[in-house]
Amino acid sequence: MKKAAIFDMDGTMFDTERIWKENWEKLISEFGFENNPDFPKNVCGTSGEKMLNVIRKFYPGIDAEAYRTAVRNEVNKSIANEVPVKEGLYEIVDYLKSQGVKLAIASSSQLEKIKHCVKLAGLEGKFDMLFSGNDIERGKPAPDIFLKAADAMGVDSTECYVLEDGLNGVYAGIASGATTVMIIDLTEPDEKAKEGCVGIYNSLLEVRDAMKAGEI
Repeated sequence: MKKAAIFDMDGTMFDTERIWKENWEKLISEFGFENNPDFPKNVCGTSGEKMLNVIRKFYPGIDAEAYRTAVRNEVNKSIANEVPVKEGLYEIVDYLKSQGVKLAIASSSQLEKIKHCVKLAGLEGKFDMLFSGNDIERGKPAPDIFLKAADAMGVDSTECYVLEDGLNGVYAGIASGATTVMIIDLTEPDEKAKEGCVGIYNSLLEVRDAMKAGEI
């Protein structure tokens, strides 16, 4: 058992990545573009300038900041009063807490959104640290946010689990040296994920069971 576990949020803890995807696709026509089906999986897990660069790559000439703001506003409306919780979240959090494992959230989302979702899910006080995309200069797939989280918890990154659903986050976890676990949401694992992850599962409940069995 590792000393700490660092959770991604959107798509890993909460079924919010689907809401982002729906709004990326729904609003793009308002900006004069046709939806590119490869865009959502590439923008997943990014933040800041990295996110804007991905938007511009897939939709050259678009007002990337306005598009991002429009989508973010719609997502925030959707989760204003309720956040959909992924299967096994409560079980894995309770299990890790019972084992004395330190817990953190390291998400590309803004800090206020992280706090909001944690509160709606009834998980306040369960996590030792919360980190947002604003806490680092380089967002995922750079490992910075996971390295920062590990350092703040007083453990080496190699003593951490990283739990992720998106490829950018998985790449960041692998690059950080953490024991990286992928939970499949909207994105299938590629060869890099398969080679670098200690395990790939369909739910957090499966991850919890694998931890209890000593498999990861």
